[in-house]
Amino acid sequence: MSLINKKLEDFSVQAYHDGDFKEVTLEDVKGKWSIFFFYPADFTFVCPTELADLQDNYAKLQEINCEVYSVSTDSHFVHKAWADATDTIGKIKYPMLADPAHVLSRQFEVLIEEAGQALRGTFIVNPEGEIKAYEIHDLGIGRTAEETVRKVQAAQFVAEHGDKVCPAKWTPGEETLEPSLDLIGKI
Repeated sequence: MSLINKKLEDFSVQAYHDGDFKEVTLEDVKGKWSIFFFYPADFTFVCPTELADLQDNYAKLQEINCEVYSVSTDSHFVHKAWADATDTIGKIKYPMLADPAHVLSRQFEVLIEEAGQALRGTFIVNPEGEIKAYEIHDLGIGRTAEETVRKVQAAQFVAEHGDKVCPAKWTPGEETLEPSLDLIGKI
């Protein structure tokens, strides 16, 4: 069953953010676009490359009213220890959510039960708390943040212009499509 248009359920988790611990809830997510970026574990190999790539694109996402939440099943204490021990992770400015009870990993259906870890899942959530796009990768397959930024921009465009759709490789400013009988067989 698809998770598209699924409304997020209420949650409350701890996070490491800006050198401090804080609670993040569903209410914090509502009112802006969000990316939930699940990864298997702190102190690993592919994960820091992905989180650094996301940090490199964080300003672009902030400019389009989108918050990033990285999520692993580690505790917020482990997130802090990783940030303290690793320059790459120490530079992260977005909230790092802790999911040791697997509340979010189960809600987003990325939990590997027998390992107690999450698959690599990227979820784009609209301001109403609905999942609008997602992709899930196996543990060894890294993601690229530039494509995630593009997907957020496309989701925002479609939300604002419901009568138009974004073709492959669309970026802001490029031509979109308006579905109609006239386009069938012409593209």
